[in-house]
Amino acid sequence: MVWPIRQKASCIFAPTMAAVSTLRLGLSNTHLGVHRHTSGPNQRSLAQAEETHIGFLHDIKRHPVVGVEALSDVSKAKNGLNFGELKDRFLSFKKQKFLKESEHFQNLAQVQDPKFMVIACADSRVCPSNILGFQPGEALMIRNVANLVPPFENGASETNAALEFAVNTLEVENIFVIGHSSCAGIETLMTMQDDGDSSFTHRWVVNAKVAKLRTKAATLHLSFDQQCRYCEKESINHSLLNLLAYPWIADKVRKKLLSIHGGYYDFLNCAFDKWTLDVNDSNSSLGEKHYSVKDRELWL
Repeated sequence: MVWPIRQKASCIFAPTMAAVSTLRLGLSNTHLGVHRHTSGPNQRSLAQAEETHIGFLHDIKRHPVVGVEALSDVSKAKNGLNFGELKDRFLSFKKQKFLKESEHFQNLAQVQDPKFMVIACADSRVCPSNILGFQPGEALMIRNVANLVPPFENGASETNAALEFAVNTLEVENIFVIGHSSCAGIETLMTMQDDGDSSFTHRWVVNAKVAKLRTKAATLHLSFDQQCRYCEKESINHSLLNLLAYPWIADKVRKKLLSIHGGYYDFLNCAFDKWTLDVNDSNSSLGEKHYSVKDRELWL
């Protein structure tokens, strides 16, 4: 949808619907399972532990995160980034891009019509515009720690506010959740204890606790680094399924007006794994639903 920049948007959350309950996917295939159950107090832990799963056991060799000291040395070697260089970059953009494509940018000043909503990690090394070449006006983006989509029932956040605007107002055609290798947010999730830590980071990454529990259950034989690599992809799929609990997203997906995609950027090897959630290829029996993954590609 073409949306005038200066027009006032009025977005209202749709009435709450029951969120997709327990979601599963076996490691031997590419299906997600949804199991409905009662919500008694004795079943909540089990529901959380089994809620979401799309398995990726292959290619989980992990490289250690670069240490702070090493990053500091790199920064010193390059004399660091400063505002003088930022000014030069801006003026270069203006000369080489803005002025040469002035008509395009004048149009963007009036309207935006992005086809993509991108949810990516805040990590400084994995900017989607740099990696995938998104140009101004092509994608609405939200970046947060560990590229998470919080559950619908958790209420408002900057992430689902952006989702609501993208889906209901801009009418994007694709939601793309992008994770990456050596994710510090996922490493924090995998090491944190259930001791009520109240830090902002811990309170945020706990949104992917189900992905952590699924990872622990599936990777007991693997090293911690390999478990983190597994969880990096598991959390992406957990977020994809969380998207379906938003009624206005699920409705457009069912009507084939919106597609949901996952992506994983291995920046150590410069490889990108992309897949799409095939909600239309679902089946159900005895209250159980399965969603498959389609159009999976590995870009090398």
